[in-house]
Amino acid sequence: MYIKFINALLAVCLLANINANAQEDEKKDGKKQTYISLGPTNGLVVGTEKDSTVTREKEKTFSVSFGVVDIGLNSLQDKTDYTSAAAGAFLNVPNGYQNENLFDLNTGKSWNVNVYPVLASWTAHNGKKQKVVFGTGIGLQMYNFRFNKPVTYVNTKVPEVYLDTVRSFSKNKLGMTYLSVPLMMTFKTKAGNKTWLLYGVGITGGYRLASYMKQVTTQDGKEKDHNKFNFSDFNSCVTAEFGLEGYFRLYASYQLTALHETILDQHPFCIGLRIGGI
Repeated sequence: MYIKFINALLAVCLLANINANAQEDEKKDGKKQTYISLGPTNGLVVGTEKDSTVTREKEKTFSVSFGVVDIGLNSLQDKTDYTSAAAGAFLNVPNGYQNENLFDLNTGKSWNVNVYPVLASWTAHNGKKQKVVFGTGIGLQMYNFRFNKPVTYVNTKVPEVYLDTVRSFSKNKLGMTYLSVPLMMTFKTKAGNKTWLLYGVGITGGYRLASYMKQVTTQDGKEKDHNKFNFSDFNSCVTAEFGLEGYFRLYASYQLTALHETILDQHPFCIGLRIGGI
């Protein structure tokens, strides 16, 4: 049920983004374009660009973006002190595996997906060739970590990690989902007649909605275990983006807080493509 909801949300966001692009195309073709404008003179106005009232507020300061989706690849920066007694107790693995190589990822299958159904933004204009856009909203931040080794998280009497060397794995994945609130500042510099160079920074704060191990083995088939596993309930990330508006956007994020509450000091780093945006 949870996965179906995520897939439906992704589909809605992508359709909304396609519709927004179609409306932008209509605007470029000279057709009437309806939008909401909030300005210092006329206040809140709903109309088209060809309405004389709206034309005076054409450089609107408030707007809403629908269907923003990030799709990228994950990696882990590991700062753990594997010589500590706490790490030795948490990692129920042979001594030769008690290092950062234990959590080696299949990077090509470790995905980050962020979904923001609605983003609100405020634009400040500095002449005709420079804009600064402040944006916020609410959405979902999702990590998928595909391990190369048979790493298994368990939550028995105390959380621990061990290596399952008995079964034969075709999939071994750790998944995390956070409710995420972004705060972004995007700069737009006019690079051509209708082209804007964009670059920005921001920060996100998140609350952990789910963490789970998904494993597929020859012996037991597909298994999924939802649990806390010593993961922190909150996270914070610094983000950046770069691109040409209307053509492409790239994003990157680095989690400032550690994934785990204690012992392991691991920080996800993601880079990928942004569909939509402020």
